[in-house]
Amino acid sequence: MAEISPLRRRMIEDMTVRNLSPATQRSYINAVQKFSRHFGHSPDRLDLEDVRAFQVYLVSGGISWAALNQIVCALRFFYGVTLGQNEVPERIPYARAPRKLPIVLSTDEVVQFLEAVSSLKARVALTCAYGAGLRVSEVCGLSIDDIDSSRMVIHIRHGKGGKARYVMLSPELLGILRSYWRLARPKTLLFPGRTPDKPIEPTVLHAACRSAVAATGLTKRVTIHTLRHSFATHLLENGTDIRIIQVLLGHAHLSSTAHYTRVSTDTIRSTASPLDQLRLEVTPPVS
Repeated sequence: MAEISPLRRRMIEDMTVRNLSPATQRSYINAVQKFSRHFGHSPDRLDLEDVRAFQVYLVSGGISWAALNQIVCALRFFYGVTLGQNEVPERIPYARAPRKLPIVLSTDEVVQFLEAVSSLKARVALTCAYGAGLRVSEVCGLSIDDIDSSRMVIHIRHGKGGKARYVMLSPELLGILRSYWRLARPKTLLFPGRTPDKPIEPTVLHAACRSAVAATGLTKRVTIHTLRHSFATHLLENGTDIRIIQVLLGHAHLSSTAHYTRVSTDTIRSTASPLDQLRLEVTPPVS
């Protein structure tokens, strides 16, 4: 195993102290490493002009704005925190996000999509993503103890930015989870991976999404985040207050007026999930 340089070790320690997720840490390290390799020098020997040249190079190569901004975040952290150059981060510009409307499935398309998922575990996990508006990392990280049927809420312990929150536990979703538990008998993690003590990998669910889209022939580009967009849109169409949707999604702000909104778990568990309107077969057909 290659020895970790003191500079990289320091950056890892800086990220660990600030409780950045393992995925974010890997992303930041890879971005700084890519920056360093592009110029063939240690990143602490590169300056703001090198950062600008690197951004121009990435844009000319057709990098997406999201990928570019991920690298920008990494470099801003590296210079501002690890190197302590406080004046540099503000001078590394973010890419401007294109204004695109999110892809949203109709309720019929949601049923069509979920019933095309052939694996029981993946089908139930993706149903959770829609039924509670969860991110893929939040679905993968669920444990059995997070499902609170007495209060009819789901405890999301590690949301984006390490923030915990509660979301409603739909009666329909509870029934699906109970059927799943009787069939799969998970021990601690709700959706374990290849070994019972490791959660299912996000790549498994992404692959299940692609297979389901191919099986249904949907022309829309459907990802796990599409299910989350659909959850929020269907709630809004059903008249749910946008401030409740903000809290359910775990957004820092959904609108400028909802930035500091806090909603009690009483309100959350009394909010009906759009999943309750569906008639969904839980168990995949035997092939």
